[in-house]
Amino acid sequence: MFYLLGELSGQLSALNVFRYITFRTGGAIMTALVFVFLFGPRIIAGLRVRQGKGQPIREDGPQSHLLTKKGTPTMGGLMILSGMIVSTLLWADLSNPYVWIVLWVTVGFGLIGFYDDYLKVTKATHKGFSGKARLGIEFLIAGSAAFAVTLLETGPFATSIAFPFLKDLLLNLGIVFIPFAAFVIVGAGNAVNLTDGLDGLAIVPVMIACASFAIIAYLSGNAVFAEYLQIHHVPGTGELAVLCGAVIGAGLGFLWFNAPPAAIFMGDTGSLSLGGMIGAIAVATKHEIVLAIIGGLFVLEAVSVIVQVASYKLTGKRVFRMAPIHHHFEHLGWTESQVVIRFWIIAVVLALIGLATLKLR
Repeated sequence: MFYLLGELSGQLSALNVFRYITFRTGGAIMTALVFVFLFGPRIIAGLRVRQGKGQPIREDGPQSHLLTKKGTPTMGGLMILSGMIVSTLLWADLSNPYVWIVLWVTVGFGLIGFYDDYLKVTKATHKGFSGKARLGIEFLIAGSAAFAVTLLETGPFATSIAFPFLKDLLLNLGIVFIPFAAFVIVGAGNAVNLTDGLDGLAIVPVMIACASFAIIAYLSGNAVFAEYLQIHHVPGTGELAVLCGAVIGAGLGFLWFNAPPAAIFMGDTGSLSLGGMIGAIAVATKHEIVLAIIGGLFVLEAVSVIVQVASYKLTGKRVFRMAPIHHHFEHLGWTESQVVIRFWIIAVVLALIGLATLKLR
């Protein structure tokens, strides 16, 4: 909406500022932050009344969780998504198709996560939506988004992936690009979902990843900066920086209530949707491989679960004391705050390495 003010401003130079992506990204951050601050307490109160006992806690997890986290409401992702969507509608250029593609993935994954949270709360179990059905729907949403992205780009570039550190190398996957891109989006969504197990553990790395991809989207969408950095120019993707800003603002507001001891949990509603969003932006900007670096913490969490399950099924033995890996460190004696803050540090370092690939070519 505010973007239209800049377009319709004519000779009113004061309104031209609304045309700048950087200004609108800042506006999106503040709008989402204020929205969550204003409506967050009401959302938490409403969820607490409707959920009663709150999110079920795994009985095989650290015993401290049963004492400190029992009764805490979930579905806090509703706070983040509502703040992010309102802010996006106000500050983004709604004629940009990339905005709607990423919103499609975010809202679609959010609905899947919401239904999963709903089943967990109503059935008082940590097991929710059928895994196969859930993944099937996720791949349909992600696949349609990947196909839409290929329609916005031209020639072999539309179905190619780029490699960090190598400025000219493109690998054209052809039709295989669509399932590959869908796998990236679904993998990102579920990796963030697995990371969301401690107060503040997932939301800060999500904001770090969004800040990184806001920079990447802005640079990739700007022909001058893309040529200077020798990265691939993807016209229109700069607008995705506004969406990333909206998530950062909403995430900061959510962290205010999610800081230990958490008044609300993000739930699958938030973690699945935010992970899917980051994955969709990585696909749109042709930075799928860089996503594995910037989101390396999420990859580590997901791999720890895969290794644990595979090892137990094949040998009957567990590699970690408990998976995902953040619970393993809790069992080793790390306090919750130690795990969370150290994982935040890892996320920052990985984000810096990922951003370094923009120049080291």
